[in-house]
Amino acid sequence: MDRAVELSEFLKSRRARVRPEDVGLPYKGNGTRRVRGLRREELALAAGVSVSHYTRLEQGNGRNVSAEVLDAIADVLRLTGDERVYLHALARPAHRRHDVAQAPIRPGLQRVLDSLVLTPALVLGRHANVVAWNRAAAAVFADFAAIPEERRTIAHLIFLDEDVKRMHGEGWPRLAREHVAQLRVLAARHPQNEQIMEHIDGICRQNPEFGRLWHEHHVAAATHRDYVLDHPVVGELRLSAELVGLPGDPELQGMDLFAAEPGSESEDRLRRLIATTTRAASSRLP
Repeated sequence: MDRAVELSEFLKSRRARVRPEDVGLPYKGNGTRRVRGLRREELALAAGVSVSHYTRLEQGNGRNVSAEVLDAIADVLRLTGDERVYLHALARPAHRRHDVAQAPIRPGLQRVLDSLVLTPALVLGRHANVVAWNRAAAAVFADFAAIPEERRTIAHLIFLDEDVKRMHGEGWPRLAREHVAQLRVLAARHPQNEQIMEHIDGICRQNPEFGRLWHEHHVAAATHRDYVLDHPVVGELRLSAELVGLPGDPELQGMDLFAAEPGSESEDRLRRLIATTTRAASSRLP
């Protein structure tokens, strides 16, 4: 992802969403307007900046642009909180000497995972690669140990695994869009991490739907989500997910935790699923 190109395309895509009347500018729909959304000069006028200043920014030149100007433009474009952070990251990237390399997962963190018997949990790396998991997560989502490390990512599961796609059913389009939006956040957050863009380029080549979603420039950080899964073994599972940061592990994105409502049918099914897979694993031991 060339930062200047992405800055330019992101601003154009967001400018196309806003109409002149949305920002209090007079507009008569006489059919002669050729630009979808705001023109550059209209955006500059509404934001209180010069047209030349905004034009340089939309051409990918964020050098010397102030945070105040970016905020004024973000206000006019009606950016969400995540989109606003993304704009600042593109235009005013933090100066980092290097990106922290991913280290082997700490034994203590793995013990925490393993202790969550009824809570499927994953530890995710910088490009949402699955670096650790517990037995419950393997029972619900996939046999991660059997997946080659280079394909053990959330994007591979969502876009290239038909079993996962079937399990999410009608919720798959939302899941796919949300994950692509999260990858944009990660790419801007870690500009020195080439592995993120290599990962994104690879999925784009393998799945046209991923490429289409990527070029929509949707931006949103993953935090909490709700899923309805049609699991092939136990049927419907309703799970809530929380992505928890790990401040002591800067090379990791965080820990993704999944839980069913206490006392619900989903919790009972989750309990039965984990018990079944635990017995199956025990029977294979010598």
